[in-house]
Amino acid sequence: MLRFWPRSLASQTALVLLLGLALVQGAGLTIHALDRLDLQRLAQVREVSARIMGLYRQMAAAPPQERDYDLGEGWLPPGYVATVSQNPKTPTLEVAQPWMQRLVVVNLSMAPLPPQLRPREVRIFGGVEEGRIMVSLALPARAWLNVEARIDPPRPWHSPSFLYAFLAMTLAAALLSLWAVRRLTEPVRTLAAAAEALGRDVNAPPLPETGPTEVRTAAAAFNLMADRIRRFVKDRTELLTAIGHDLRTPITRMKLRTEFIDDDETRRKMLADLDDLEAMVSATLAFGRDAATSEPVASLDLAELLQTIVDETADTHPDKPDHVSYNGPSHLTITARLLSLKRALANLVNNAMAYGGSAHVHLIPPDPHAEPPVLTIEVIDSGPGIPVDQLDRVFEPFHRLEVSRNRETGGTGLGLSIARNIFRAHGGDVVLVNRRADGQPGGGAKAVVTLPA
Repeated sequence: MLRFWPRSLASQTALVLLLGLALVQGAGLTIHALDRLDLQRLAQVREVSARIMGLYRQMAAAPPQERDYDLGEGWLPPGYVATVSQNPKTPTLEVAQPWMQRLVVVNLSMAPLPPQLRPREVRIFGGVEEGRIMVSLALPARAWLNVEARIDPPRPWHSPSFLYAFLAMTLAAALLSLWAVRRLTEPVRTLAAAAEALGRDVNAPPLPETGPTEVRTAAAAFNLMADRIRRFVKDRTELLTAIGHDLRTPITRMKLRTEFIDDDETRRKMLADLDDLEAMVSATLAFGRDAATSEPVASLDLAELLQTIVDETADTHPDKPDHVSYNGPSHLTITARLLSLKRALANLVNNAMAYGGSAHVHLIPPDPHAEPPVLTIEVIDSGPGIPVDQLDRVFEPFHRLEVSRNRETGGTGLGLSIARNIFRAHGGDVVLVNRRADGQPGGGAKAVVTLPA
């Protein structure tokens, strides 16, 4: 049963309300049916009793020798059989239930007859459940009137308009319930969308504080939380940028002082270390600039952007013209930040060339039937691949797979972290996978970028 239980709050609430509506409707229909059955039984007994008393009055007023004639000439509706005998007719039905006997006796006693003509004894057999009733009444002059009548089974749903009224009422209640659920859960969907937007872009617009009191309170709390997150990120980014900026001056002084060292080997090593430190500071400043960027969003041709990056990469590697390529549509327009997206994609292509020896870019258009539509960019190399336990760690700031710590071969460890932040700020993501399913070295790695279309 849990497999069929809906997962969304709106669907669960609507299902509970509809199930409750069905239970209430079922209980109401049961009560209605029971009341209608009681009314139909009462009406049937009254009708039968009235016809029997009418026939009894006719037989009681007639002379004994004319009763058979009057009974034959009398009008009997379909389903009625009446006889006059010296003794009560032997019953073919069970004795009627006490409530049935009381109901028949009460209705028989309501007939307008003088006391001397009222039946001295009444015997009642059968009932509504049996579909027939037999009543024997003692006539004057020691005779008995035996009447057997058919009783149709009660039909609580016999009304032709009942079904239409019931369907109209149920449909109206169901539509009202669905509308109310959708109206009440709309703030939850809005809050979820705002949280997702905040996860993509810390500078996302605030949530409108409108609606009922509870919704306004939740929106105000969410906006306060988002503002605190923005201040926290801004303060940490500014701190990181300030530290990197302030380190440039002492690094420059140390370079100048290093030039006065007489030992060439020591001077060379110190200058190399200072160059590494300066590269890390420059990367840190670039990371801070990317985190604080306010570049506007605009429409751009992603296919042309990828072709431009591939062409620029090929120009920087003239000795490897066949090691970089683009495969995909010639045009694909999306909405994004041009400079930051170009930097992120160029970082992936350059990493593939630097560590994998090749960079083959594939642009896969979005599936028109997917919801939401997502496009995919694959950057494939033919290098040794990445250890499985490092596929996610390489995105951590300052984490490098190259252990030599040489900035020419290992970089600063911020490129992939910056690229992932850029893709996530666009509502997408990037992951690294090995092309070999067994995870063994060789076969190359593949960077898979997903972006909203």
